[in-house]
Amino acid sequence: MPSDRTGSVAGVVLAAGTSTRMGQNKLFMRLEGETLVRRAVERASKAGFDPLIVVLGHEADLVQQALEGIRYLPVLNPEYERGVNSSLRAGIRAASETDARAAVVILADMPFVTTAMMETLVATYRRSEAPLVVSDYQGVNAPPMLYDRSLFGELAALEGQGCGKQVVKRHRHEAELASWPVEALTDLDEPGDFTRVRASVEGPVPSEVEARSGVEGRH
Repeated sequence: MPSDRTGSVAGVVLAAGTSTRMGQNKLFMRLEGETLVRRAVERASKAGFDPLIVVLGHEADLVQQALEGIRYLPVLNPEYERGVNSSLRAGIRAASETDARAAVVILADMPFVTTAMMETLVATYRRSEAPLVVSDYQGVNAPPMLYDRSLFGELAALEGQGCGKQVVKRHRHEAELASWPVEALTDLDEPGDFTRVRASVEGPVPSEVEARSGVEGRH
């Protein structure tokens, strides 16, 4: 095991967006009794990241209230309206100011990303020499992603959309892969996404059941 792989790994949860397509702040929508943002940050907390960074922006005060009782380092992204890439840069810059040897970037709107998935990324990193551990969902690469400290400067310096993807593309030949079922790729951008995910884990809400029963009764 490379000696520099024994140090701490930071977690960077991106939770600054405006949820424009959802029509409300999706971070406060509840799934299995907890808000999406608390669900994501709690799972990251259990993975043992040090530090656990949460990038805030839109309704930052309310997000912090939703995370009460969880130990994390809040980082405000004043440019959050420029999109998720500005939050990625803010989080990586914060991680670079710590002793972390690497950082795992997590999106707060991917409800099926688990603590075990994050732990696997870190374990894969520690037993390899790769500068990057990529989550692979049956051919699709998406967060969570682990970036070695050697890539922090590259991530923080890139401008425009898809800066994380650019780094993955550049270093793909050096990367280790962690494979996950495609179902875990689910993210929540629009109301229909949330309705489908909620129904898959909680079943239809009572009003939906009643409506369906009424339709079936007329056949």
